[in-house]
Amino acid sequence: MKITRIQSHVLQYDMPEELGYSQQYYAKRTAHLVEVSTDEGITGWGECFGPGAIALANKGIVEGVIQPMVLGLDPMDRDVIWHKVYNLMRDHGQKGMPLQSLSGVDIALWDIAGKVAGLPLHKLIGGAHRTSVPAYGYGMMLKRESTADHVARFRDEAAAIRDMGFAATKMKVGLGARDDVRLCQAVRDGIGPDFDFMVDANHCYTTSDAFYVGHALDELGAYWFEEPVAPEDLDGYRELRAGLRVNIAGGEAEFNRWGWRSILENRGLDIAQPEVCALGGISEYLRVLALCHAHFTPVINHVWGSAIAVATNLQLLAAMPPLPGGLFPREPMLEFDTTDNKFRDALLTEPLDIQAQVARTGRVAIPNGPGIGVEPDPAMLKRFAMGV
Repeated sequence: MKITRIQSHVLQYDMPEELGYSQQYYAKRTAHLVEVSTDEGITGWGECFGPGAIALANKGIVEGVIQPMVLGLDPMDRDVIWHKVYNLMRDHGQKGMPLQSLSGVDIALWDIAGKVAGLPLHKLIGGAHRTSVPAYGYGMMLKRESTADHVARFRDEAAAIRDMGFAATKMKVGLGARDDVRLCQAVRDGIGPDFDFMVDANHCYTTSDAFYVGHALDELGAYWFEEPVAPEDLDGYRELRAGLRVNIAGGEAEFNRWGWRSILENRGLDIAQPEVCALGGISEYLRVLALCHAHFTPVINHVWGSAIAVATNLQLLAAMPPLPGGLFPREPMLEFDTTDNKFRDALLTEPLDIQAQVARTGRVAIPNGPGIGVEPDPAMLKRFAMGV
């Protein structure tokens, strides 16, 4: 079997409303899918992390840089291909967009391997430790409105997400440390005292401001404090973990095993959040997962993207060993964005219907089809194709 073509599909649509987080507002939803074709008619699908113009730039890397390196190679030689591409690109970037682009290709190669074997991805990895997973729903996005309006909306949205059946909820912050504490209090008021909530700062704080918010989260009983400071600030992460009771989470902005080695050796995380569509794909994710578990750091994957990314993560969550193990281990959760996302809810020939599953059982089933277990609808690819 040989690789005959690698094609990027960058999709985009105008969202019903503008949303934001601590770094920016956005009004368009983007997804970057990667299709790897073979001479035997077997096609694999993957996804690259990165919105908007980033997706278009990554398309250039996928089709113009990676494709010529791997045409004619056997798609089953995933590790050979990964290291060939990484070694040829490393002089031009060991992190960021080159790794995001490689991620989509690598995921598609694993999808092909599953289809060749007639097995779901979790079987190729080693089997399913669980056949379904709980999910946490996040919302509470920033908007161009007053702090008082944020407070009222966050309280109501948090309660609504709890009532949907999710196991926990996650909110955004970024209005400034003092106002952000008001938002956190509103979420706790909305969900009550016994429901887990998490806070995602998207690295908007100095260490000092992160301590201010973090002490409030200690009192409110938050489950984790995500990306409180810049990903480069390893000292800040270590100081926050040592000085706060709330779990410190992060890692979505880190790439490859070498970057993760530095994070883990620094002992700055209670919860690791690797992003499989950014750090190098499934091949590199499995190496990062092994590193995290070698440091006894629990992993809850970062998930942001289309149904291809969601299905890939469901497979990985199924195959993730419990840490440290026991009769009643705390399970990894699927991250689920409750805001409008057609590329998650309507992309597939057979939708995952995650919110309906959560409403019925509080859990999400692992797809059992070969590879990542899902296929995109060609009509959706055509309808939402982003012009260059």
